[in-house]
Amino acid sequence: MAARTGATGDKPIATQTVRHNLGMVRTFFERVIDWGYDDAPRRVPVFTGDIPKADEPLPRFLDDPTAAKFMAALATDPNRRRRLMVELLARTGMRVGELAGVRDDAMYKIGSTWWLRVPVGKLHNDRMVPLHPMLVGLINDYRTWRGESRTGLLVERDDHRPFDRRTIHRYVAAVARRAGVGHVHPHQLRHTLATQCIHRGMSLDAVAALLGHRSPRMTIVYARISDATVAEQYFRAIGAVESQAAVPAGERSSSPALKRLLGNGRCTRPLELDCRFQTICESCGFYETGAEFVPVLLRQRDDAAAHADVARADLYNELIRVINEGASSTA
Repeated sequence: MAARTGATGDKPIATQTVRHNLGMVRTFFERVIDWGYDDAPRRVPVFTGDIPKADEPLPRFLDDPTAAKFMAALATDPNRRRRLMVELLARTGMRVGELAGVRDDAMYKIGSTWWLRVPVGKLHNDRMVPLHPMLVGLINDYRTWRGESRTGLLVERDDHRPFDRRTIHRYVAAVARRAGVGHVHPHQLRHTLATQCIHRGMSLDAVAALLGHRSPRMTIVYARISDATVAEQYFRAIGAVESQAAVPAGERSSSPALKRLLGNGRCTRPLELDCRFQTICESCGFYETGAEFVPVLLRQRDDAAAHADVARADLYNELIRVINEGASSTA
């Protein structure tokens, strides 16, 4: 098996294929020995050491700039049904098969929070996930536009049949093309949500519940992506080395040009070090602002632009735009 090549003939067969095939052979011998076949060997000839260790690749996800482009293109998608389906994938982390099976009456309100019941999926368990207020509005608008569901499903094809995986994959790919970010697979949206949540302070237990994981091992892999603790300690150490070598002591942290403006103070975090809490308030569903805060938002936007913090500057521009549009409509 080690000498065989894959389908293209230029590379060895994948490690996972070798593991699968040897595992099947091992299971075969275990069974014939248990069943007492006359010609069965005395012991299994395939040892544990014969099976290569499995690779542990990190999940493929969209980085923050790419995800922002994708979601911006999705927000202007002219197809109501496609936008709703892809928004649900991106904001709830559900799998493609789960999305296709969501019932029309799956949305519930408990207290002040709306929830969505995700149907039994890959791990044979259903779960409840919280719904962003924007998703609640999208679902209600879509239901009004669609009319009564013929199948009892939230989303159904034009012929009133459940959606298949290929069509959902094409929907996600269509949004990615409009965004100009290359090919995006639906499961990448699930990986992206998990990665973003963990690196913005969400606990592993909460992420596991959101994604419907049974084992912590399934969730811990996301904590290995862009580990914020590793990055923080690395930049702190490198900053200290650079400061001692070329920069007078204290100049790096005391320079006003390096400090970023906050709502009621300044941040001295190194510019090259990402912060998981940088937009935690402004992107929260409970965040509220208004015309009286525009002068502060303008100062924060200009400060972000001066520090080449494009994502944060864009966030403030969007907040200011929404405020101005609201003021125009009321006028």
